[in-house]
Amino acid sequence: MGRPPIRQALLCLCLWWAASASVAAAAADPFPAAAKSYVVYVNGEPLWERKPDMPLPQASLTKIMTALVALEHLKLSDVVTVSREAELETGSKLGLRAGEKWYAGDLLAGALIGSANDACRALADHVGGSQKGFVRLMNRRAGQLGLRHTKYTNACGHDDRGHYSTANDLAALSMAALRNATFSKMVGISEGDIMSIDETRRIRLSNKNALIGRYAGATGVKTGFTEGAGKCLVALAEREGVKVLLVMLDSPDRWWKAEEIMDRAFAEKKAGRNDLQQR
Repeated sequence: MGRPPIRQALLCLCLWWAASASVAAAAADPFPAAAKSYVVYVNGEPLWERKPDMPLPQASLTKIMTALVALEHLKLSDVVTVSREAELETGSKLGLRAGEKWYAGDLLAGALIGSANDACRALADHVGGSQKGFVRLMNRRAGQLGLRHTKYTNACGHDDRGHYSTANDLAALSMAALRNATFSKMVGISEGDIMSIDETRRIRLSNKNALIGRYAGATGVKTGFTEGAGKCLVALAEREGVKVLLVMLDSPDRWWKAEEIMDRAFAEKKAGRNDLQQR
């Protein structure tokens, strides 16, 4: 038999390329229904992803940046007076009252562990002089971190057309924030109490991250939910020196999917390590 016609050979080549591309895409996105956008990093390297650079609402994942900026501009022992604007915040709240005085560290715990918007806003007003001033600091820090697809219009994560981020940007932000020892420790606390400076108010905090204390190795990071953003999550877990970081934006079933994805990431990393050892 002679050589196949050029057209036939090109067609076969195109079909082979399409099949190969399909297999590669499936490997890069083994959980297409897990979230509108997600990314998985293992020891700082990307493993799987789905539309990781799609700008989407970020809900209270915003508070990762809020906490990072606050930590870079104040001490945990600083005294913060709750502003009227903080008292009037909507969504998840601790019930702070204007004029109350709290240590910055306790308000930070309220914002990160309890995802409280009034604690978040009190910190923002204290550091930035106003929410507008604080947002400028947030956007400046985003630029310094190279978060090219992230924009903030408020400190706590309320839905707004100009307030968005991406799975990749949130992964990079989380890695930066986790290098801060205070942030890293605080996001892994399951529950605890905070108290006003005059000791007239004590508030119990329970971590909104359902993986803390339930999923083996879970150490953080942050949850988020709004009508516009859906259910969002940045999760971190470590086992036997392997760290898995997962970012999910608009996930219909974030807790079970997070466990499924992270279990598989740990398993594949272990399998790869064992394969190298056998060679």
